[in-house]
Amino acid sequence: MTMHIVKDAAELEAARHSNETLAVVGFFGEFSAAAKEARVDFEAFCRDNDDLETYLVDVGEVRGAHKGFGVSSVPTVISLREGSVLRQVVGRQSAAYYARALIPHGYAGPKDAEGKAPRRHSVTVYTTPTCSWCTRLKSYLRQNNVAFREVDVSRDAQAAADLVRRSGQQGVPQTDIDGTMIVGFDQGRIDGLLGLKSAGA
Repeated sequence: MTMHIVKDAAELEAARHSNETLAVVGFFGEFSAAAKEARVDFEAFCRDNDDLETYLVDVGEVRGAHKGFGVSSVPTVISLREGSVLRQVVGRQSAAYYARALIPHGYAGPKDAEGKAPRRHSVTVYTTPTCSWCTRLKSYLRQNNVAFREVDVSRDAQAAADLVRRSGQQGVPQTDIDGTMIVGFDQGRIDGLLGLKSAGA
C-alpha cells in the first residue's frame, strides 16, 4: 500500500470510516521546522510498514482536518481502527519508535477473505531497525494474519545473547515459531510451521 497524501478534510473523514483495519495518520505542516523534520521519519515508517493504510496531512493545506481527531499541534501521528483513535504520538520520533508506539502488540494486519482471525501460534520475530529483511518478514506475517511479538535485539542485550545461545547465530531476522528457531527469511519453513497455504507449493 502507498502512503495517501490527503487533499481535503472530507477525504480523510471518509477514509476514517472506511477502514476496519489499522490505519495511521500523520499531521504535519510546512510552517513548522520540527514538523518538516518529523515528516521524513514518518515517511520512512510508511515505507517500512507498507502493509498498513497510511495518510499524510499538511494542516496548512488541509485546514481543520486535525480537529476531529483530537490533534492540537504538529507533528502528531495517530493510529486508528474502525474510526476510533487508538494511539497518539506527539513530536518528532524515529520510524522505529512510530512502529512501536502506534502498532498494537501482536497486530496481524487485515483478516483474510473468509474473515478468519489471526492463527494461534506463538511467534516471536527478532529484528533490528536497519534490517530490510526484518521488514519484509514482518510484512509477510501481517499479510498472512499471523500475530507476532517483535524483539529489537539492538536494544535488548539479554535477548541478543539468548538468540545466539538458541540458534548459534547473531544475525537477524530470526523467528521463533512455537519453539522452533528459523534463521533468516526462510519462507518455506515459515509456511510449513504456520500452515500457510503456500506451504509445499
